[in-house]
Amino acid sequence: MPVKRKSAPATAEHAPLQLEHFLPYRLSILSNTISQAIADDYQRRYDISVTEWRVMAVLARFEGLSAREVAERTAMDKVAVSRALARLVEAGRVDRATHDNDKRRSVLSLTEAGWAMHDEVAPMARAREREVLAKLDVEEQRWLTRILDKLQEAGNGERGAGNGS
Repeated sequence: MPVKRKSAPATAEHAPLQLEHFLPYRLSILSNTISQAIADDYQRRYDISVTEWRVMAVLARFEGLSAREVAERTAMDKVAVSRALARLVEAGRVDRATHDNDKRRSVLSLTEAGWAMHDEVAPMARAREREVLAKLDVEEQRWLTRILDKLQEAGNGERGAGNGS
């Protein structure tokens, strides 16, 4: 049986969180909505997940990363990245090789098949991005970029400080 709680005053620090006004929640919902619209295209065509596509996109941009570096660049969970990489390697889209100087470190790169898929999906993703940004005028787009950069920089600083949240 659910526990009935007495309502806390709206100004109280322990009052229920109004998610619809909470910035991290709103950014997450927006990100998920846009990402899923893009993902619908490539999931049907290639049967890959959002995580797999993000891993591929990062490897297209930064070849020769380790799995740990991919996780850091995407701010995704290491286990999720590891699973995505295993599926991509098994599907022949990513190659895992041993680093020349450190046999314990593997380096990742897209295979020919991975590049072929990337070169079809990336334009679809850019087209969806343009559709979303078209809802803003040029000045709003500039402001959005500035705001996102500023918040990202602040978020990176907090993560580096061991914030833990």
